[in-house]
Amino acid sequence: MTFADDALTDDRFLCGRLQLLQPARGYRAATDAVLLAAACPAGAGDRVLDLGCGAGAAALCLLARVPGVAVAGLELQPDYADLARRNAQRNGMAMEVAVGDLRHVPRDLRRDFDHVIANPPWYPAGGTPSPLARRDTALRAELPLSDWVQAAARRLAPGGTLTLIAGTDSLPVLLAALAPKLGSAAILPLAPRAGRPALRVILRARKGGRTPFRLLAPFVIHSGDAHDGDRESYTPDANAVLRDMGSLLPFFG
Repeated sequence: MTFADDALTDDRFLCGRLQLLQPARGYRAATDAVLLAAACPAGAGDRVLDLGCGAGAAALCLLARVPGVAVAGLELQPDYADLARRNAQRNGMAMEVAVGDLRHVPRDLRRDFDHVIANPPWYPAGGTPSPLARRDTALRAELPLSDWVQAAARRLAPGGTLTLIAGTDSLPVLLAALAPKLGSAAILPLAPRAGRPALRVILRARKGGRTPFRLLAPFVIHSGDAHDGDRESYTPDANAVLRDMGSLLPFFG
């Protein structure tokens, strides 16, 4: 099963450095994927696994930022996996994509990785489902976030890092799921504006890490007190990451 060409949009990420086919209706990647990629501490030659890679946005943003990384993606929905392969090919990037459930990782991906990245679904299970089954699967948290953390820990090499973006309200579950394999956790809150509560966080943890937990200063995405019109409002720091392939690594210290 694949998406029909007339059901797709052709979207630009990183100021056009990356062209991404996405479904016109259904789950669509946006700034979270770019921020997640910018927070991954991978270097050339490192092996990275993207759990729930969707159409490949985060993995391909990482490849655009850090040429030479070896990226693999695991995706539950075959049509999104096919789209990730197409997006990698049309951008001239190498990305291995496997279809499967993170609780039962396909044999081809049962190996160690230096880094795992993930942007798990965040809406709670239950409630009124989306009329679009693909979107509902991509957004609704049928699996506990602890399963995502444990799946990452199983695939990480000793000393490897997990980088995960999620809603702030999921933080207690994420932190509780780290032990015993993951430690040295750092949380970067993502605040929509200065003085506003963070709605999203980026979690970084290391397999076998033993350093103390760190809660970092918020990364502020928009300037001003409120949205004041149809114009660009990113802070200089956010603009550097979202537009110019800047890194979030300095914000982790």
